[in-house]
Amino acid sequence: MDIESLITMVVLATLAGGYIVASLILLRFPQILHRRKKLLFRPVHISHRGGAGENCENTVTAFKHALAQGSQMLEVDVHLTRDGENLPKYKSVMSVDFKPGFTVCCGGDCNIPTLRDVFTKFSSTPINIDIKVHNETLIHKVHELIKEFRREDLSVWGGRASVTTKYLHKLDPSIPLFFSFQNVLSLVIMFYTGLLPFVPIKESTLEIIMPSIAFKSGRFSADLPLKFRVLLRIADTLLMRPALFRHLERRGIQTYLWVLNDDEDYERAFKLGVAGVMTDFPSKLAHFLQEHPQYAAHWRGTDSSTVEEAQCLNSAVNH
Repeated sequence: MDIESLITMVVLATLAGGYIVASLILLRFPQILHRRKKLLFRPVHISHRGGAGENCENTVTAFKHALAQGSQMLEVDVHLTRDGENLPKYKSVMSVDFKPGFTVCCGGDCNIPTLRDVFTKFSSTPINIDIKVHNETLIHKVHELIKEFRREDLSVWGGRASVTTKYLHKLDPSIPLFFSFQNVLSLVIMFYTGLLPFVPIKESTLEIIMPSIAFKSGRFSADLPLKFRVLLRIADTLLMRPALFRHLERRGIQTYLWVLNDDEDYERAFKLGVAGVMTDFPSKLAHFLQEHPQYAAHWRGTDSSTVEEAQCLNSAVNH
């Protein structure tokens, strides 16, 4: 080996070593480069669509019930109707997306509220707004309502498409934003290549599915192709990383896992170090938090009799 090649190798090794050391330091102390985000909410208990497993989803009844169980944030889906206002009624019985084979009776409340109704009735409750389709008219209507009700500090919004999150951030960067699917992928790549500690992040919350829930009985068909099962295992290994969640937490970015409906999933999520869990069963998560106070430091719960009563009332629709 000639002297020039040796010098080149030494320089490259020095640069690589410096990059690794700097990345590790900033992973632990990101405040050196980045200002910590400050959110006025920190929900441990989040109700998916108001608790779709205990009441008809996205209804006022569901939202009230979820809050009675100690839910600290409501997750709602928003769409734009054809006339911009009138909404159809739900069917009397609905299935639960993340609990195959489980149905819920809507009872007397089959009405879908407008976002204005939700903001009016739950004015002090943090609300997670999932904009389901990229529609600029819809986005502007949501934004106008957030501004009208002065909910910039009580809302987090986003969409699964990166075009939506980019548009939202450009429209109003003061409203907390959650990651799109594409940006989650970018986040993971940057984490494993050591780039993440150097890169500014516009999002305030990471809301991701726990891939392992796909392997529960009834979640997917038994004949799911092997390659998809392998991909899900890889995704679970890559995504469910405490070091990633800790780094984001140090930057003021909260992580929520969805949609978890069983005690073993709740426990795994909190052991991973996430800030909160999104569930279809608010009374079940409330009971879990009461039984595991080590995970409930920031949670305002209800008494056990209220939780048990809610579970009894809803057990009739469990198949």
